[in-house]
Amino acid sequence: MKLYFASSNEHKKKEMSRLLGGYTLVLPKEEGIKFSAEETGNDFIANAVIKAEALYSIVHESVIADDSGLMVRALGGAPGVHTARYGEDEAKRKLTDREKYMLLLKNMEGKEDRSAVFVTALCLILSDERRYIIQETCEGMIAEKPSGTNGFGYDPVFYINEAHSISADLAEGEKDLYSHRGKAARLMKMLLDKEEGR
Repeated sequence: MKLYFASSNEHKKKEMSRLLGGYTLVLPKEEGIKFSAEETGNDFIANAVIKAEALYSIVHESVIADDSGLMVRALGGAPGVHTARYGEDEAKRKLTDREKYMLLLKNMEGKEDRSAVFVTALCLILSDERRYIIQETCEGMIAEKPSGTNGFGYDPVFYINEAHSISADLAEGEKDLYSHRGKAARLMKMLLDKEEGR
């Protein structure tokens, strides 16, 4: 089964393809489809739905969209839905992953409560009438300093409580067991398998 993935992020595609083994994920740009969606939602589910609906309106085939982010309690839930663009409004430019997580560490200086949660919302549209939404979380803490070389985004500074490890220190398969996206994708795969009669 082919699923259009409402994203341009190669890292996310690689991770989602691994998690949804047996399903072919296609980025719009891989088929020359011009796709963009303004993420104006106030939460992750709203943004996942916005992206899924925007792509579905173009391809009219099965679409999956993801919206994920990091919520840090000491920062009032920031960066939240702005996780991917954290710090860019002030910098007036696109920041690298390292610049973003180093900014986060700077903003966490002197904070006693370092608890945080990663959230993933997935929206699957199979037809006009058939849609599924799943949201999952991964509880953790913001580390004092970066560690590890695996993963992407904020993985080098996110300590996963359940794994007793920094996310970027885990191998791909290990991270999938605990991550917000891993949990959400496993549930979504169960739905897809049922749809396909697997």
